[in-house]
Amino acid sequence: MALDISDGWSLYPLGGNTGTAFMGTKASQKVFLKQNASPFLAALSMEGITPRLVWTKRLASGDVMTAQEWLNGRTLRRSEMREQRVARLLHRVHHSHLLHDMLLKVGGRFTTPAQLLGRLQPALASDLRQHPLIQSAFAALQDEQPQLPKTDYEVCHGDLNHKNWLLSDRRRLYLVDWDAATFADPAYDLGALLCEYVPLEEWQRWLQDYGERLTPDLLARVNWYARIHCLTVIADSFHQQRFQIMNQHLILLEKLTRESVTD
Repeated sequence: MALDISDGWSLYPLGGNTGTAFMGTKASQKVFLKQNASPFLAALSMEGITPRLVWTKRLASGDVMTAQEWLNGRTLRRSEMREQRVARLLHRVHHSHLLHDMLLKVGGRFTTPAQLLGRLQPALASDLRQHPLIQSAFAALQDEQPQLPKTDYEVCHGDLNHKNWLLSDRRRLYLVDWDAATFADPAYDLGALLCEYVPLEEWQRWLQDYGERLTPDLLARVNWYARIHCLTVIADSFHQQRFQIMNQHLILLEKLTRESVTD
């Protein structure tokens, strides 16, 4: 796609699924450019959750290009997602009044347990729907939907892949790629992250690092959203024929389902 931001900037695609991220250079300047980035990027920048916003420009096409400070660094390794700094930054996201107000202002969507279940059912291949564990897990999820009122929903990132966490050379941690941002139960983010990166025996320790009191209600909600995440990965892995990943999540799903019954 040809983009004209003029003013002498040269653009270099950075890859990715959407093809909307670029490195921009002009003389000695270097910035990270994103086409049609999340509209509350300014609030994220002000909170220090993403790299600093430098400028925003509307293109002749009507698209919007944002430029952020270019930071040398790297994405987090899978093992680093277990660390306290990850938990603490996510807590800041979930409890930021500025992010909440800005996402509300730009018409942020809500994600509810019923919506997640509604998306999940057609995503499961017919072979998977006949699997006894998946049948019982899905039935339990329908019966045990969290009842947190929408007034208690917070800004959730929605895609906490380790590659969306940027550690700068100065050891500053950032969370990027906010295209999936939504209002949801914070346990929506927590369950997905724990499911993917933290051994089950470390979940309570990680949640303590996150900074919330470990009430039975919170633990039950995290368990519920973790099971939803497991089933989503199982469905995707089946379609992609990544059966090792599918089986790993089936084992975790069985443990989480058993745990939800004994709590």
